Amino acid sequence: MESWSLTRQFAVTGGAIMLLAMIVEGVFTAEIISRNTINREAATTALFIDSFLSPLSHNLAKDGVLPASDRAELDRLLDKESFESRFPHVEIWKGDGLVAYSKSPELIGRRFAPPAGVIDALTGEVSARYTDLQADEHEARGFTSRYLEIYTPIREHLTGRIIAVAEIHEVAEPLEERLWRLRLNSWLARIGATILIMAGLFWIVYRGNGIIMNQQRELRERMAQVELTSQRNRALRERVQRASGRVSELTERYLRGLGAELHDGPAQLIGLAALKVEHARRARTDADREKDLQALDAVLADAIQDIRAISKGLMLPELEALPLPEVIRRAVRAHEQRTGSSVAAECGEITQSLPHAVKICAYRFVQEGLNNAFRHAGGNGQKVACRFAGRVMCLSVEDSGGTGGYPSTPESGLGLIGLRERVESLGGTFRIGKIPGGGTRVAMELLIPGGRSE
Repeated sequence: MESWSLTRQFAVTGGAIMLLAMIVEGVFTAEIISRNTINREAATTALFIDSFLSPLSHNLAKDGVLPASDRAELDRLLDKESFESRFPHVEIWKGDGLVAYSKSPELIGRRFAPPAGVIDALTGEVSARYTDLQADEHEARGFTSRYLEIYTPIREHLTGRIIAVAEIHEVAEPLEERLWRLRLNSWLARIGATILIMAGLFWIVYRGNGIIMNQQRELRERMAQVELTSQRNRALRERVQRASGRVSELTERYLRGLGAELHDGPAQLIGLAALKVEHARRARTDADREKDLQALDAVLADAIQDIRAISKGLMLPELEALPLPEVIRRAVRAHEQRTGSSVAAECGEITQSLPHAVKICAYRFVQEGLNNAFRHAGGNGQKVACRFAGRVMCLSVEDSGGTGGYPSTPESGLGLIGLRERVESLGGTFRIGKIPGGGTRVAMELLIPGGRSE
């Protein structure tokens, strides 16, 4: 039953309990109804018979059996067709078991063991019960039909003393038919009430079970969504942690490269300039000194140019107050000025608020993507596209291909590795792949947090 639904469990268990309760209550109630109906019938018959027997109370008190005149009068009254069809037999018992009167003459004057109804009536109680065909007085008459025997006390007129008991045999068929109708109506009413109650309770349980099943289904769906979100968050957290570690590694590598650039470029030129200063100081003639100073000036100019080039690569234009389209256009213009190539930029009006870190990431992405397109594809078909899909920013740089051997994976170049780690550190995704015609596309997608201002 554990696999059954709540509705089915209620229908089986509740139905069995209510059926059992209905049967027990029905049997109990039917018995009460039958007993009350029989008692009421007995009381009515007792009052009716008492009107016949009260005039005989004086003679019953004096004699053992009724005189012949009283018997004849009773026979005349009881032999009427309307009375006899309903009450075919009547006996009058004395307390010691003597039959003082009977419609069966052979019983008059005989003694039998007093029936239980006679004993009860001698205490003043009107009682009724069905015929015991094994009783001596019934065997003497050869009774084969069961009657309803009604026992009523006969009292002395002046003192109220019980002097005899009247036993009336009533035909049971009309009463049985009436009892059968009462029982049938009682059972029909009980069955109808039980079905109505069961239907009402079942409807309530059915609705409640539907609500519970819907809530359980929604809960399972939400738990599945929470689990999926949790897995995604764990994967993103792991990616961010890896990206952060790679960013630190790349930063160290970049700083070492920057140090090497300064050492091999400006530092060497400045060292050469220091030697030229010593030569100029030791010059013997003005012409030699002028020559050394001109050489020193050229070396220092080269050193300054190298330092400016390195600084220009490190510095970003002021981006914080600019919208995203302007940030992308600045990166494109800087590339065009530096390389003399042309770039097609597709970036409409974008009103979403973006954090400063996102703008820096977008600028570096376009800058590095265009540098690679120029270096490996000769600047052929350079194109930058930016759009928003809901809260997701999609940015791509592509070219139409060339002969330069563009790197196939981000790990092939330090700049692309840095781009990938930079994008993933912000929770985005980075992709690089070929496009029809032999070109290459570098793309990033980044979910923009809501409620941030520029």
